Amino acid sequence: MSIYVGNLSFQVTQQDLSDIFAEYGTVKRVLLPVDRETGRIRGFGFVEMETETEEAAAITALDGAEWMGRDLRVNKARPKQDKPRTGNGNAAGRPFNRGGYSDR
Repeated sequence: MSIYVGNLSFQVTQQDLSDIFAEYGTVKRVLLPVDRETGRIRGFGFVEMETETEEAAAITALDGAEWMGRDLRVNKARPKQDKPRTGNGNAAGRPFNRGGYSDR
């Protein structure tokens, strides 16, 4: 069971997130993705709870709640979708325009 938590403060820690979700049940894991270039969290995270009942209680209580100066967005996490890899272009499969003129 995984919960998406969005609109997080950039000062939040895994322990902060674990503490607030622990009020609704057993927290199994907290993940805060970090930006590769800046090294700071990206403003969202994921929380895994022990049971679906605990997950539902946390989502109901925390979605839209104000925490650390931000209105949280909390919902059931969707599975990660793989983006198609084209190798030499953008996600739409078109080649990148590297400047200059194009014959199109």
